[in-house]
Amino acid sequence: MANTYTQIYLQLVFSPQGHENVISPKHKEELQKYTTGIVQNRKHKLLAINYMPDHVHIFIGYSPSQPLPDLLRDIKANTSKFINEKKWLPGKFHWQEGYGAFSYGHSQINDVVQYVITQEEHHKKASFKDEYLRLLEKFDVDYDSEYLFDWI
Repeated sequence: MANTYTQIYLQLVFSPQGHENVISPKHKEELQKYTTGIVQNRKHKLLAINYMPDHVHIFIGYSPSQPLPDLLRDIKANTSKFINEKKWLPGKFHWQEGYGAFSYGHSQINDVVQYVITQEEHHKKASFKDEYLRLLEKFDVDYDSEYLFDWI
């Protein structure tokens, strides 16, 4: 895309099927590196990533050369396959349908990076469900709780 210049920062948030605590801390670093490769190979800039047992936050400099739903499909499909091939879980791993994507300005980068990398501290005070609902409200996202997620 000649003469196309963008500055788009997105925080992507999604969780395993049923929001189960299935992402083991012992596999976190390997999974984060693998996901970083997916993001970078699709020409996006990874700014921060943090896998929690029941969800993930990925903060990127987004390149509009790839539609956002395609990026999420690629991340979910490839990481699911990776987790299943590694046999990290007794059953088959799946990501839940849907995701949250929240946009930020350049001046907010450091705050969002800190927020993503300090998820462990944050979740000592709030559940993922509470956090996700707060993000939807903060960004004034209309949602139907019936279709939000299958919370277990």
